[in-house]
Amino acid sequence: MTKPRVILADDHTLVVEGFRKLLEEEFDLVGTVEDGRALLKTAPTLQPDVVLLDIAMPSLNGIEAARQLKKMMPEVKIIFVTMHADPAYVTEGFRAGASGYLLKRSAAAELVQAIQVVLKGQHYVTPLITMDLVRALLEDSPEHQSKPAPLTPRQREVLQLVAEGQSLKEIANTLKISVKTVEFHKAQIMEQLDLHTTAELTKYAIAHGFTSP
Repeated sequence: MTKPRVILADDHTLVVEGFRKLLEEEFDLVGTVEDGRALLKTAPTLQPDVVLLDIAMPSLNGIEAARQLKKMMPEVKIIFVTMHADPAYVTEGFRAGASGYLLKRSAAAELVQAIQVVLKGQHYVTPLITMDLVRALLEDSPEHQSKPAPLTPRQREVLQLVAEGQSLKEIANTLKISVKTVEFHKAQIMEQLDLHTTAELTKYAIAHGFTSP
């Protein structure tokens, strides 16, 4: 019987090695990557059934990577394995297309079970975060909505890189666009979100899961 194929995206070597030992008996760990951009490059080639994904990763965070990956590979199952228990992160994770959400402190006990559950087409949420909370956060009623103002995929990428402290030139090099285009996107983001300084942009990015403090 063919083992389910898994990719692990995390920029911490110790985490990767720990998960490898947990997974190797029941799953085929076909690849490991350190950031969201590398995941988007390798996943179409490796064709995983499941992606285990951290949220706080450099260059392209897990939530944005998940959003883009689900457009490329709608059938892939995504499980966030993260330190973040904050409801804002949980909400954005599921809105990005996740099937599961684990905390790193409980992953050793739950990881195999979570993968098995999502492969059956179900959702898995660590008991450390109640499913009732997740349902409430995902409701479309105004009292529960915590969605950030809609930004384009490119604007979300620029927002993360600005919040990570990259200069306009560095962002231009990372995204392979001109500095003027970066300046345009940054200005559009600030106008749409009614923010006025880079510090406010950074605070917003952290609050909405684009990057970590």
